[in-house]
Amino acid sequence: MSIETITTISPTTNKPILTRTVLAESEIQSLVSSSTKAFETFRHTHPLSKRQLIVKKALEILIDRQDALARELTEQMGRPIAYTANEIATAKVRSEYLLKISDEALADTEGEVENGFKRYIRKEAVGPVLIIFAWNYPYLVLVNSLIPAILAGNTVILRPSPQAPTIAEHISDIFLQAGLPLNVIQYFFCGSQELIAAVIRAPEVKLICFTGSVAGGIRVQRAASNRVVPVSLELGGNDPAYVRADVDVGWAAEELVDGAVFNSGQSCCSVERVYVHESIHNEFVAAVQEVLKGYKLGNPFDRTTHIGPVVSKSSAEVIRSHILDAVSKGAKDVTPDNESFISPPLDGNFVPPTLLINVNHDMLTMKEETFGPVIPVMKVKNDEEAVQLMNDSEFGLTASIWTKDTVRGTELAERVEAGTVFVNRCDFPSPVSMDPAV
Repeated sequence: MSIETITTISPTTNKPILTRTVLAESEIQSLVSSSTKAFETFRHTHPLSKRQLIVKKALEILIDRQDALARELTEQMGRPIAYTANEIATAKVRSEYLLKISDEALADTEGEVENGFKRYIRKEAVGPVLIIFAWNYPYLVLVNSLIPAILAGNTVILRPSPQAPTIAEHISDIFLQAGLPLNVIQYFFCGSQELIAAVIRAPEVKLICFTGSVAGGIRVQRAASNRVVPVSLELGGNDPAYVRADVDVGWAAEELVDGAVFNSGQSCCSVERVYVHESIHNEFVAAVQEVLKGYKLGNPFDRTTHIGPVVSKSSAEVIRSHILDAVSKGAKDVTPDNESFISPPLDGNFVPPTLLINVNHDMLTMKEETFGPVIPVMKVKNDEEAVQLMNDSEFGLTASIWTKDTVRGTELAERVEAGTVFVNRCDFPSPVSMDPAV
């Protein structure tokens, strides 16, 4: 029987950089059974206090390895080396917050008081948790599900993206070094949707957490639909920003360029639509042009580089197709002259930032997730039009409002249909991060 493999292609050179062996369908039962067996022991031998100590130790080891892991991230997914270490630091901060709230979150909830009764709700571990996580912020995305799962007493099966497969290997090793018992964290490699669906359908898997594209989330949901199992999905966005007339234009331009093009625009919460009050539209566009003149597109291992390649040739094609679609429908490309945008490295998937004006909602970039360094700016007459356009979307991940009047900004935020709405921030993780553009 032949052994199937996956190969990770460098976004910087488009050359293979590593290969991993794929889980065989015949190995699924062993994987989920060993996770179940580990769960039955772990839940009884490791109370919360012991689990907390293991997580704390694991975070110390993670930071000790930060520089090496950062370089590997740059190699596998292309984010400039100047920024990758910050993701690992941010993942630690996020995990420490989850540790901080774990006693309260996992404590019994007292029920209604009545003579002769003691009522309470107890939070019990469910068993093996399948975590399918994305390549664009693999450490930060992973800890959002992994740390709560471990603290709650579950075992975990990780399926990393084929673009960044070593993250699962490192996390497994780090937690073993921190004292986590064998098989509490396991992982498998896979590029086949059919194989992932087979793992999802395994009755031993008691919870599924997925972070990725909308299409990927729908596939996960469908695979899980033939049985009763909780599924957590964190999917894509087409996140809007509204710049009011009273704003400090230069400051807003700098912040929004960062929110739109950091990580080559490959953030779940990247700014993908910018609505600007008509009275400052031209001034804002000029300010964005000035900011973009100072950006450098290029080799991600150069510490002066701001923007590296996008993850794949197919991603680059989608981004360029959205730009061409907008221009064909009347948009104007007003990206400023920048030598690094004109002459990027030849071998990789380098897509320069693109500033578009005269856009409208007939264009793909205003309706779909572009997931690239594109800044479409649309003129609006007032707050009412801005909110209406911000809500004219199938997505609802994040949004932002930029204004000196934070009271009015908060009022508008209440009307925006998004899970997270910022006033005078965008794409900012909570709790406080070392990297404001994650």
